[in-house]
Amino acid sequence: MLRVEASTQLGAFSLELAVDVPAGRCLALAGPSGAGKSTVLRIVAGLVRPDRGLVHCAQDTWLDTERNVHLLPEQRRCGYVFQDYALWPHLRVWQNVAYPMREGSRRERRARARALLERFGVLRLADARPATLSGGERQRVALARALARRPAALLLDEPLSALDARTRASATRELASVMQDLEVPVLLVTHDFAEAAQLGDEVGIVDGGSIVQQGSASDLAARPRSAFVADFTGAVVLTGTARPGPDGSSLIDLDGGGTVTSTDPGEGRVAVSVYPWEIAVARGA
Repeated sequence: MLRVEASTQLGAFSLELAVDVPAGRCLALAGPSGAGKSTVLRIVAGLVRPDRGLVHCAQDTWLDTERNVHLLPEQRRCGYVFQDYALWPHLRVWQNVAYPMREGSRRERRARARALLERFGVLRLADARPATLSGGERQRVALARALARRPAALLLDEPLSALDARTRASATRELASVMQDLEVPVLLVTHDFAEAAQLGDEVGIVDGGSIVQQGSASDLAARPRSAFVADFTGAVVLTGTARPGPDGSSLIDLDGGGTVTSTDPGEGRVAVSVYPWEIAVARGA
């Protein structure tokens, strides 16, 4: 279990959140740029110290501001995949993967690095330089390096944003497959709800430094608690006036004209979230 509590000032707003991620599960923090998502990862990794906070993973406490506990980044057993992958250009691929390893001889570390590269299907690139790799290949190498220390938690910062649209689809499937085999908590941040829905067991929608709603992707889309969540999950938000309809339904006279039916009872001023898959076009009589 990864437990994170954080409270700190971020420019014009405060980051105030608490999350629990069980082992073998992925929580995707999704929201617009500047909402504070990546700062959460940096707090977990020890790259940012919050005003108040707690980071507890497995049996270890990495941060506890009340007890003045703040382990250095290298003392925390977490794997971190940065948005730009942050591979060292002067090292070969296998050396990038072996770099975080603390145990064994050079020969043993190289063997372990090659085993990880084989797991991700890029063993043939072991002696290549990062500059020669495609975006998808760099992502696989970065994942292999993140797992090299057998981390207690895995942090993924926009792991697909550096890829083109064609590569992103296959990379998403591959990443989802890899994550299914992991037995550690995974904390992922993204600005893309579709990506969060594909990779996260749960999705936390972040706005202004707080999680405004958390649940499965399907629950968030079916029952958004605010216009912001509805819009972020892909709905068009319309306003209107509701009145009772047949069989407990509601008829909503939209401000822009037209009437829609909702199975939810309601009366008075309302906001309606409409998703593309809820719209049907029929030929008029």
